[in-house]
Amino acid sequence: MIIDQVTYDLNQMDHESLPALRDTVITALERYQTGPKNIIIQLCLALAGIALQMPSWPDAVQTMIDSFGRNPASVPLLLQFLTLLPEELNGNTKIPVTDEEYRERSAHLLTANSQRVLELLTMYIQAAGVTTAVQTQVFNCLRSWIIAGEVSSASLAETPLFAFSFEALASDDLFDAAVDVICELIHETQEIDDNMAVIELIVPRIIALKPQLLKQHKDPEKIKGYARIFAEAGETYRLLLLQHTETFFPIVEAIGECSAYPDLDIVPITFPFWMRLAQNIGKKSSVSPLFLEAYQSLMHVIIRHLHFPPDSDALTGQEADAFRSFRHIMGDTLKDCCFVLRTDTCLLATYELITAALSRGPEALSWQEIEAPLFAMRSMGAEVDPNDHNVVPKIMDLIPSLPNHPRVRYAALLIISRYTEWINMHPDYIRFQLQYISSGFEDSDTEVSAAAGQALKYLCQDCKQHLVDFLSTLHTFLSTTGSKLAQDDRRQVYEAIAHVISAMPMERAAESLRTFSLDILGQVHTIAGRQTVATQEELVNTNDGLENLEIMLHVIRSFGEDLPAACQNTCQQAWLVFDAFLAKYGSNYDVAERTTRVLRHGISFFGNAALPVASAVVERMSLAFESTGYASYLWIAGKVIDAFGDEENQALRVSFRTLYERSTAKVVSLLQLKSPSDLPDVLEDYVQMLLRLADKGPDIFFQSSAFPLAFRAAMAALTVVHSDIIFAALDLFRVILTHDCLSSSPHPPPKFPLYAAAIVAVFEKEGYELVGYLLAGLMSDFPEDSTSTLVSIFRAISFAWGSQLISCLPVVLEQLPPAAATHEAKSRFLSDVTGAIGRREYDKVKYAILELNRASRKTRERRRTALGGS
Repeated sequence: MIIDQVTYDLNQMDHESLPALRDTVITALERYQTGPKNIIIQLCLALAGIALQMPSWPDAVQTMIDSFGRNPASVPLLLQFLTLLPEELNGNTKIPVTDEEYRERSAHLLTANSQRVLELLTMYIQAAGVTTAVQTQVFNCLRSWIIAGEVSSASLAETPLFAFSFEALASDDLFDAAVDVICELIHETQEIDDNMAVIELIVPRIIALKPQLLKQHKDPEKIKGYARIFAEAGETYRLLLLQHTETFFPIVEAIGECSAYPDLDIVPITFPFWMRLAQNIGKKSSVSPLFLEAYQSLMHVIIRHLHFPPDSDALTGQEADAFRSFRHIMGDTLKDCCFVLRTDTCLLATYELITAALSRGPEALSWQEIEAPLFAMRSMGAEVDPNDHNVVPKIMDLIPSLPNHPRVRYAALLIISRYTEWINMHPDYIRFQLQYISSGFEDSDTEVSAAAGQALKYLCQDCKQHLVDFLSTLHTFLSTTGSKLAQDDRRQVYEAIAHVISAMPMERAAESLRTFSLDILGQVHTIAGRQTVATQEELVNTNDGLENLEIMLHVIRSFGEDLPAACQNTCQQAWLVFDAFLAKYGSNYDVAERTTRVLRHGISFFGNAALPVASAVVERMSLAFESTGYASYLWIAGKVIDAFGDEENQALRVSFRTLYERSTAKVVSLLQLKSPSDLPDVLEDYVQMLLRLADKGPDIFFQSSAFPLAFRAAMAALTVVHSDIIFAALDLFRVILTHDCLSSSPHPPPKFPLYAAAIVAVFEKEGYELVGYLLAGLMSDFPEDSTSTLVSIFRAISFAWGSQLISCLPVVLEQLPPAAATHEAKSRFLSDVTGAIGRREYDKVKYAILELNRASRKTRERRRTALGGS
């Protein structure tokens, strides 16, 4: 398209050809005078780009005025060009001009013409017979030049455009465009001291709009426009509001009316004003009663907006989700009210709303009247003083008397969740809270039981020291009621219990963890030892138990290097259970995922105490991966290598070698059946395992017959469009090709020559293909952050295999698609690399890689832009 050619190719054209191109575009614009509009826009953008890059066209704006400004039929074309000119000059960073050239041309095209454009717009907007369509274009153009900073508020105020902008609000056709201009005009005056004269003209006109809120009350679109104007004025002039409150307060009142408007699409327009004003008020030693009254009114307005509709079941799923999300946004505005009025004042007012509603009796009470203030209390909870002895006790005492409605119980339980830090300072309330939470688990409404789980989690997390004595009660609760809970709720209970255990003395904590763990492991042992095959339901229940054990280990993490007596033999006992379970059900994907996640935490929890079973774990992971191809088995095997790879343990080293060779054979067989893109998880965990093995067991990694196969498998990983996999594979090749065994040393370690021989042999065979993968990735799907690793790899190849690299590069580059980089960029790269190797300046390879990367990205960006615009 023409705009892409102007953006990317104009600087390559002969300067003598530019006038002809410009004239061709102007002629085309005349031809498409009646549309279609998208072509007019493309041609105007092209002309703007030409004007920026063509210093020999000094009077571009005047040329366009002369060409299109005198005929009423072509004036819309001129206005479209003038609207897009500042937007294109300020927004299109892809045009290849230097900063100095940009500043010079921008000043020449925009700043030098701003007064002329302002006079032109003034003439057009009041011309005889002018249409509202042209007047709308005038406003749009004016707004564009204001945003660009080329038309100042002072210069605008001196023209009829200033008054007409406000007068145009009376026109349905011009209303939206006028609102846009007025908002930008107000924003332009944010430097108060410099614009005081203009502000004195603006503010009376804004205040005069206030009656329109009542007059246009039934027109949401009009109210939305007025809300934007008042909110912009309030935000911009908020310091003046505080300094001259009585004069400016009608703006605050108008914003308050907009906040109270029933259309919830309009209400949030006002929220930034209330937030910023609250921040300014917070810095003052005294606050006008007018502002206190405004925020009190706002608080009641927000709580009213929080009410679910009388028939909330009529909301569609999307509508209900949107309303719930918006309630949280409104909750932030309630925090602003707390900031101005003080949290205890807001909480007390909200509390009184509930008690007043309850006093009317159940017959005259709707659940919405209770739930909305409860939600407000929850939103304000983040601002509550944990040492409060005045209001929060009243709220806690109120909870038992609330109606037994699921929405009310849900809200009350979430209040407990939010106020747990306060409860920690007032532990006398814990017994009651536990009772209320426990009854929540028995509610048939799933959201209520989920809220109960959340409340218990946070109560145990923040009040864990006070809950130690309640642990037996929680264990009994799980034994009697746990099976009735949904798994999500049950998991939250286990998480809550883990927080309590983490607060116990170590010996007692170990005994408690053992008690809860044995409940779960007993279930696993029963399933694994039974002659009959477990049903799907039994496996799901077992997996749920493993998930609960996982979350407990995640919270508790570890008891340190010296395990308490209760944990001394637990690792071996637990592994026997898991080993039998995996031997029988390890081919079940969900079993594999759940079991390995527990094992991951078990390795961290037991630390060195897991060493006696480490080789058995690796052996089981090796067999399981060979049998199933599930990535999670490789994941755990890699974690064991990472944890115990430094140990001089013969059985463990043998298990590492067996794992390496079996897993490599399995990955190779999988790659023969599927493409690498179909095996992302397997390749990621396999390459991560290789990285750990190369670090912890280089003798195993390099000297095994699996090494050449692993090298090829890692190359396949480079073709998967997934950042983590590419980073891991590149790290592996960096580790291999920069290994110390390849550097000259008079006294290398005994095995280094063996390592070097293995690396040289595999690179001699696979180097050509590896270079192809690396360059293809560099010029397509490799993450931008991977370039430094690529540089290290190519520097190493240039140093150790320079002649081989020079001989293979021409063929590799020729095979890369033209869309990846231009022929010139490839030729320059080949020349730069060849020169760097020939001069033994291997560090210069870095600059060749970076230059090729930049050229490739530019080529791809141009291609994407062309495809997007076609």
